[in-house]
Amino acid sequence: MGGCAVAGARPRRSWGGCCAAAGAVRAPARAVRSVLAAPARPGLAWRPSRCGSSTAEAPATKAEDDSFLQWFLLLIPVTAFGLGTWQVQRRKWKLKLIAELESRVMAEPIPLPADPMELKNLEYRPVKVRGHFDHSKELYMMPRTMVDPAREAREAGRLSSSPESGAYVVTPFHCTDLGITILVNRGFVPRKKVNPETRQKGQIEGEVDLVGMVRLTETRKPFVPENNPERNHWHYRDLEAMARLTGTDPIFIDADFQSTVPGGPVGGQTRVTLRNEHMQYIITWYGLCAATSYLWFKKFLRRTPGM
Repeated sequence: MGGCAVAGARPRRSWGGCCAAAGAVRAPARAVRSVLAAPARPGLAWRPSRCGSSTAEAPATKAEDDSFLQWFLLLIPVTAFGLGTWQVQRRKWKLKLIAELESRVMAEPIPLPADPMELKNLEYRPVKVRGHFDHSKELYMMPRTMVDPAREAREAGRLSSSPESGAYVVTPFHCTDLGITILVNRGFVPRKKVNPETRQKGQIEGEVDLVGMVRLTETRKPFVPENNPERNHWHYRDLEAMARLTGTDPIFIDADFQSTVPGGPVGGQTRVTLRNEHMQYIITWYGLCAATSYLWFKKFLRRTPGM
C-alpha cells in the first residue's frame, strides 16, 4: 500500500523546484537593475547625439562676434576725428565772419538805403539819416541792461554783478531826405525813467542828424516771452509788428552814443558779439578721438599675433 499511488490523488508540488524556478526568473531582473544603478564614471555623461560638432562651431561664432565688435567700435574714433576736422573748418569760417563784422562796424557811415531789401546784407553797418522824432509813438524793449564797455571791463573779474534794469526806447523817426519813417532805438533808460513824462528834457524836438547801425528783425528765442503790444512791452525785435503798430517802414537802426542828450536815453546800445567756441569743440573731439583710438588699439590690435 505504501508503494502504490492512490487513484485520483493530486500530485504534490515540489517547493524546492518552485523556488529554483523563481530564482532563475529574478536573476536577470537583478542584473538589469544593477547595471542601471551602477554609478557613471566621472567625466562621462550621456547626451543625445547631434549631427556636426558644437565644439567646432563655438570658436568660429566667437571670432565673428569679435570681428564685428572690433570694426563697430572703430567708428567712435573715426567719427570723433571727422567732427574735430569739421570744427576746424567752422572756426576758420567764424574768424573770417568776425573780421568782416569788425570791418563793417568800423566803416564810415553811408546814407540809409530807402529800400528795406537792400538792408539785408547791411546789418551792423553804420548809416546816417536826417529828420525828426515822433515821441507820441514810443515803444519799449524790456527788460534790458545798459551796454557800458567801461563798467563791463571793471566787473569782468567779479563773480556776480547787478546792473540796473530798464528799457530801450524805440521811437519813430521821419527821414525828411528820404520821405520815409523808420524806427530808431534811441538807447537805454532805467526803469524809473521809462515813462516819458519823467524825461521831458531828453525828448528831442526839431530836425536832427543821426548816425546808427542797421539792425534786422529777430525771431523769438527759447524761453523768451512773447511780445505784448497791448502793454507796449517788446521782448525781441519784431520789425513787422512794430512797423504795423506805429505806421512806419520795417527799418530799424540803433542810434550811436553821440546821439545821447542830457536827460534822454543813452545811445550806443548795440552789442556786437559772435560766439566763437569752436576751439573748445576741436579739443574735445580730437581728445575723444585720441582716447578711444588708444583703447581700441589696446583691446584689439595688441592681442593680435605679431603685434
